Amino acid sequence: MSPALSAALAELPGKLAAHVTLSAAALGLAIVVATPLVLLTRTRPGARWAVLAGAGLVQTIPALALLALFYPALLAVRGVTGGTLPVLGFLPALLALTLYALLPLLRGGLNGLMGIDRDIVEAAEGVGMTPRQRLLQVELPLAAPVIMAGVRTAAVWTIGAATLATAVGAACLGDFIFSGLQTENWIAVLVGCAGAAALAVAVDALLGLVESGLGTGSRFKMFAGAVGLMLIGGLAVVPQLGSAAPGKPIVVGAKNFSEQYILADVIAARFAPRRVVERTGLGSAVAFRALAGGDIDTYVDYAGTLWTGILGHDEKLPRAELLARLGRELRAKYGVGVIGPLGFENAYVLAVRRDLATRLHLVSIADLARAAPGLTLGADIEFLSRPEWAGLRDAYGLTFKAHKSFEPTFMYRALASGEADVISAFSSDGRIAAQDLVVLTDPKGAIPAYDALLLVSPARAKDGSLDATLRPLVGSIGVAAMRRANLLVDRESDKLSPEAAAKTLLTGETKK
Repeated sequence: MSPALSAALAELPGKLAAHVTLSAAALGLAIVVATPLVLLTRTRPGARWAVLAGAGLVQTIPALALLALFYPALLAVRGVTGGTLPVLGFLPALLALTLYALLPLLRGGLNGLMGIDRDIVEAAEGVGMTPRQRLLQVELPLAAPVIMAGVRTAAVWTIGAATLATAVGAACLGDFIFSGLQTENWIAVLVGCAGAAALAVAVDALLGLVESGLGTGSRFKMFAGAVGLMLIGGLAVVPQLGSAAPGKPIVVGAKNFSEQYILADVIAARFAPRRVVERTGLGSAVAFRALAGGDIDTYVDYAGTLWTGILGHDEKLPRAELLARLGRELRAKYGVGVIGPLGFENAYVLAVRRDLATRLHLVSIADLARAAPGLTLGADIEFLSRPEWAGLRDAYGLTFKAHKSFEPTFMYRALASGEADVISAFSSDGRIAAQDLVVLTDPKGAIPAYDALLLVSPARAKDGSLDATLRPLVGSIGVAAMRRANLLVDRESDKLSPEAAAKTLLTGETKK
């Protein structure tokens, strides 16, 4: 068995348990919300139209966007209430998935109840049944197959959409898919997809058994389906009980590219054997807000990102002065503590293929400015909306023929295949040397320093134990070691997992 498959299978029980828990909770909450709405609106056409239109409107929002929107919404609620409402992880994923599951439940319930022959209802009324007796003894049994069809559809949708909950820091099978796409670990992607698909098929089949039992009056089928669903729920609980450990866990955050996954594992290893929860795949702004709000305890961010994106400065300062002011301003404005720089810089750089650099005589970004109108810029998804890009563009008057956005992994492939002529690469990325790319110099100093900084949340800023655990990492990772570790994850063959690459940093193997 390949190491990548072994690593994925070792994590599968925990991720599957979390996925089942999230999906079941969202579906259960959606049923609780949908049931009274169906009963109240089935005889009120206006209200029924409004409820179905609202649920339909939710379905037009992409699931990933719906998940992401709950982050600022919960953040605003917490700002108003001043409490400790969690804005990342399980809660936003639960709320978004619940909304996403409502439409099939509402349509199944309403179609089932409204499709009953009126003669049957009138006959029930004629024999003196009360509305409650009529609903429980006549209408619901007759509508059950259609209602169950809605439940089955909602269950499959919810299980599939739950893979996107990784984006808001919730543990699920999507962790395999998101991290696998970033590191080109296709085995992890397949394990995540296969796990979600198998779970959806199993749940749909068991609900179908219950539906068949309701339709035929077979108690055996209803019992078998219910027992199967309970077994899935039980199997989901076991790994979570086994992994439970006393005490509040340390929550380590990470953005959505290989280096961040590696650094999250480096940090997590420092806390062993304490319980650590990793919330990875976060966007830049989300990661910092999560730290400032106490939803994660620590993560690594970059000086330039904090200086321009979080603090909103466009002033160019020498590295030492910039780092000193960052520490003071982050603490004063957000209460965030800076443990210190790890020892390497991961700056935005513009890189081109060597053959193009030779043909167009490109050495600096100033050289690129005269050739840019005939070239295509490929950038990671965030770069073109960041102030660093605006500063760079304005400083050199860059005007490209076209802009294209890619996930970081595919950005390098786009450059190699000719879909992009220039990319916004990362200076600590091992693929720059591996692909023999030319990094254009920045003679005007338009891009600020990007030292990797170890940050801690306001609640942890005065935690002496946490500081003592993390401080040995300060200055311990040079750029050459980080490039080698990144390449171990990003290279074409013999890839290592981020966790394995993190071990090489901790043991000093990548410094050799």
